[in-house]
Amino acid sequence: MRTEHKLYNASATMMQEIQNESVALVVTSPPYPMIDMWDDSFSTQRVRIDVEDESRIDHTFNEMHKILSDVWTESFRVLSPGGFLCVNIGDATRTINGTFRLFSNHSRILQDCLSIGFHNLPNIIWRKQTNAPNKFMGSGMLPGGAYVTLEHEYILIFRKAGKRQFKTEKDKKMRKESAFFWEERNTWFSDVWDFKGTNQGLNGSASRERSGAYPIELPHRLINMYSLRGDTVLDPFLGTGTTTLAAMMNGRNSVGYDIDSSFLDVLDSRVNNTFISEANNIIYNRLKNHKKFVEDYINKGKQPKHINANYSFPVITSQETDLKLYGISDIQREPNNEYLVAYTDPDVNQQYLVF
Repeated sequence: MRTEHKLYNASATMMQEIQNESVALVVTSPPYPMIDMWDDSFSTQRVRIDVEDESRIDHTFNEMHKILSDVWTESFRVLSPGGFLCVNIGDATRTINGTFRLFSNHSRILQDCLSIGFHNLPNIIWRKQTNAPNKFMGSGMLPGGAYVTLEHEYILIFRKAGKRQFKTEKDKKMRKESAFFWEERNTWFSDVWDFKGTNQGLNGSASRERSGAYPIELPHRLINMYSLRGDTVLDPFLGTGTTTLAAMMNGRNSVGYDIDSSFLDVLDSRVNNTFISEANNIIYNRLKNHKKFVEDYINKGKQPKHINANYSFPVITSQETDLKLYGISDIQREPNNEYLVAYTDPDVNQQYLVF
């Protein structure tokens, strides 16, 4: 099995390289309107940033979101019927002429995507654990001027109308092999995720100092939840390429866009033997964690009723009996910002599979 990963140094407001209804899943985190680190990004796209004139603040906020809305419109075009759009976004706080206020990015994106035609599904609150527990804002311990800290972001989940069909035997087989474990479902399909964010520093490797990146755990979960192996995953705001790396790790094809060409070099620096080893450890640990789960399940006096056909280990449901995982064996860098990834059956690591 091989997957292809294509990167484009271009704006995602017009993704001419992607055919209509050819993408199964979009996983992305856009620049956050009204967060000052993203002002330059919006200003390069003809948004006038004027945070000194209070009468223009709402106009500035709206113009920023118009840029994002154009990307959601293109995402709608390229998504197949029943395809998913997952948007990681945080609300913004900013002091304008001495007045502190919140800019609700998540609600604006929700409104825009509904107007485009997406259906909203239950969303996820990602608690990032980035603030110290003793941190306080505003007037501290004195009432009347304090405000709460933002310790979470949103993962908005949208679906394009229509139902994905699995008509051929090949499609049905791939769907069964792409299953996730019962205990993974119980964690992933919760509306609150609680894991840490990632280091935002770029160490001079890109045109700005901070990346806004999310940890690979976030796209790893979403890709397994909402796509099949061999599907195409799109990230219209590529950044440091974490969605692309998660797609590589999980046997999906991917396409990524970024208007800042320096981030293509950042992704290049991340795709190496160390990444292959780390990615395979994540995949193999799914098997290792399942082994531990089954052991605990049996120790509680319960007995799994099904056996996985590929590994001969117990599973909880019949939907897990054809589940099969693969590890990365090789990544080749091709011309024109493209990667080809080859895979191997992880049964070479039998220590994870012995029950």
